[in-house]
Amino acid sequence: MGLKRRQFLALTGSLGGLGLAMVVQKALTGAAFSGNSTPAYSEPKLTSAPIKAAKAIAPKGLFAPVRGDVRIAVISDLNSAYGSTDYEPEVDQAIALIPDWQPDIVLGGGDMVAGQSPSLTQSEIQAMWAGFDRHIAAPLRQAGLPFGFTIGNHDASGALAVSGKFLFSNDRELAAAYWNDAKHDPGLQFVDRAQFPFYYTFQHNDIFYLVWDASTSQIPAAQIAWAEKSLASAAAQSAKMRIAIGHLPLYAVAVGRDELGEILANADHLRAMLERYQVHTYISGHHHAYYPAHRGKLELLHSGILGSGPRPLLNSNLPPFKALTIIDVSLADQSTRYTTYNMNTLQVVDQKILPRLIVGPNGRVVRRDVPESELTASEQAMTYTPSS
Repeated sequence: MGLKRRQFLALTGSLGGLGLAMVVQKALTGAAFSGNSTPAYSEPKLTSAPIKAAKAIAPKGLFAPVRGDVRIAVISDLNSAYGSTDYEPEVDQAIALIPDWQPDIVLGGGDMVAGQSPSLTQSEIQAMWAGFDRHIAAPLRQAGLPFGFTIGNHDASGALAVSGKFLFSNDRELAAAYWNDAKHDPGLQFVDRAQFPFYYTFQHNDIFYLVWDASTSQIPAAQIAWAEKSLASAAAQSAKMRIAIGHLPLYAVAVGRDELGEILANADHLRAMLERYQVHTYISGHHHAYYPAHRGKLELLHSGILGSGPRPLLNSNLPPFKALTIIDVSLADQSTRYTTYNMNTLQVVDQKILPRLIVGPNGRVVRRDVPESELTASEQAMTYTPSS
């Protein structure tokens, strides 16, 4: 075929390697723009030898912020090179650490395996999913942790040929076969699983989750209609919070991903629909850069990457890093508090080092602790400059 990955998108519109010594550096955290205060820390339950070794030299409480009513661990973009059945050390490290944070649920922002290559055979794709199961899904199941995820372009791209058929039909068929095998039950309380694993809804701890197929820049109109109907349902509206998950973000945040095929088409329309049904947060992956943001009434968690290829943020000189986020949810006031770990160093990321706003080709997003009313005149006037 000879097309690059982004052209396919555009067609449709353990511890040893992580620098133990750096763990001793001061841990910082940031609160939501709604005004939550910086949390204190509580003593975690540590079980594995690597974690115990880290705790011996780490600041007290590095691993466990104070809990909210619900705790969510967010991981994304786990894969390595095309066809890879193994994972980067930070992926294995994250999966080892997650049970000790004691989340109620784990969410994945997509790209669990390294497909989307026409040269991969059926057996090679199956081997990738077996590797994913060995490194990620089986340990989460054994820990009793539900796993809610969205399909990424490297898992089962929804890109279409001119004929209207899926360009990566093998990827999609084998992803569906893996996830619909009873042995791989993700432990979710489904509301609608008719199109699982591509788009579906589930509930957990008074939160309603909508997952759509954002593996390309174009979400089909029929699926958008399904999403609106799902969010208007009694199950969704009676929940104390609503969260949506998709692989591609609404707005660009990363160098090299600030192109229209790398973000969702009609982003403002989709955001308005999510806002209309009071969705609190849209969680995405794909851009390989962590950025906690908001636009209008919608919070946006660009969840970063654990696998290969972290990218720098637009409007920033920070070096790229790998990230895992713990979200602590207060259901009483529908607020969230993030504690995000730089998985290269195990430091907590101070969100104030991130740019106050990022301007991309289809609009800007503002860092989640910065009210839009507090943007300076020069920030208000910022315009988009392509990264390449």
